[in-house]
Amino acid sequence: MFGGMYAHGRVGAQVGDTAWLHALLDAEAALARACARAGVIDAAHAEAIGACCVPERFDASEIGRAAAASGNPVVPLVRELTRAVGGDAARHVHYGATSQDIMDTAAVLVSRRASAVIQDDAAAVADGLAALADAHRSTLMPGRTLLQQALPTTFGLVAAGWLQAVGTASQRLGTPSPAQLGGAAGTLASLGEAGPRVAAAFADELGLAEPVLPWHTDRGPIAELTGALARMCGAVGKVAGDIVLLAQTEVGEVIEAGGAGVGGSSALPHKRNPVAAVSARACAGQAPGLAAALYAAQAQEYQRAAGAWQSEWLPMTQLLRVTGSAVAWLRTSVERLRVDPKRMRGNLDLTGGLPLAERVTTDLTPDLGRLPAHDLVKAACAEAVESGRDLADVLTERLDGRRTAAQVAALLDPAGYLGAADTFIDRAIAAHRSRAAKEDDKAEEKEHG
Repeated sequence: MFGGMYAHGRVGAQVGDTAWLHALLDAEAALARACARAGVIDAAHAEAIGACCVPERFDASEIGRAAAASGNPVVPLVRELTRAVGGDAARHVHYGATSQDIMDTAAVLVSRRASAVIQDDAAAVADGLAALADAHRSTLMPGRTLLQQALPTTFGLVAAGWLQAVGTASQRLGTPSPAQLGGAAGTLASLGEAGPRVAAAFADELGLAEPVLPWHTDRGPIAELTGALARMCGAVGKVAGDIVLLAQTEVGEVIEAGGAGVGGSSALPHKRNPVAAVSARACAGQAPGLAAALYAAQAQEYQRAAGAWQSEWLPMTQLLRVTGSAVAWLRTSVERLRVDPKRMRGNLDLTGGLPLAERVTTDLTPDLGRLPAHDLVKAACAEAVESGRDLADVLTERLDGRRTAAQVAALLDPAGYLGAADTFIDRAIAAHRSRAAKEDDKAEEKEHG
């Protein structure tokens, strides 16, 4: 019923039951190969085990049901895998590992694969935002603080801020995660002297980082992943929330230009809701609760946890799912977004120059002093609001020759009071290009081994 919203885009396929089963089997196959590389088992046995680690050979639902007896799905999976392998090689299925080794490593694989999809969508979002920032660097609009007009800004700078938030959040998702192999109590005792070699080969087989030592009850890697996902949801929620506000009828500065039926209402034929931004915000809004559950699971007792470890699987899966969905929805929103520069300028002009009051104060300070200048401009603003007169006329009268009408009009021109907006836009775009170049270099390096 809710999959269309909360399993949006490509992330769903990376975190579902089949994806978890695939990751668990990848870990088992890698373990067999690692044992063979370390001389612990025959290479032919490792090959036989790997040949059976095919998701289509197993029923994820049945394994899930059987997991109730042991408290995790690895135990029934290993039983089924051992049966499938058969012969002498079956003796070496799951050799030297404990269930948590396979489950934690599978979690890392699932998160890595899901994160790659999330980063790909985030890169498309960032490209779109960079284009908006550059195209609208001179598009004037009200800057708003506490939901009220403050100083003028440009939509280009607003988009640049969105770009930097999404781009830096995406970087965090690229942090390498470690494999897990420690055996029953984190000593790898069953593998003897070969234990460290097997652990190193295991990580290498999967393309994962090798940890200094097993992290069964040191949940730092999960906490770091949680933080990265929560940060991404925070960035998406901010951008989507701004789009929703800017698309309000009374504001009307942007619109999601979807096709027929997109953004419609069941009751109101005229509605054009920014449904992609709304959906992105809804997905991102679930992150805090899920992150809290994962952070709460960090305090785990002794060498292996009783309950806290197991409590991670569902919130981690759901956090990956809603983060990926949020980014995918934001991608759709940015692709649909249409900007209305005239409406932005019209909204800025609604207050008759009030957002430029600070500039007038700054200009008068050398003549009058900071506090008298502030009080004079404040009184002029109050009179303009109460009387409905234009601020420029009120100021010209109150300044009584200190500034001409033309000088006051120039001070109240928002185009002349944008500070370092252009510089900040250039910085955000440059940072985006730098991040993209690094990702391209990484992809090329991975492709060429």
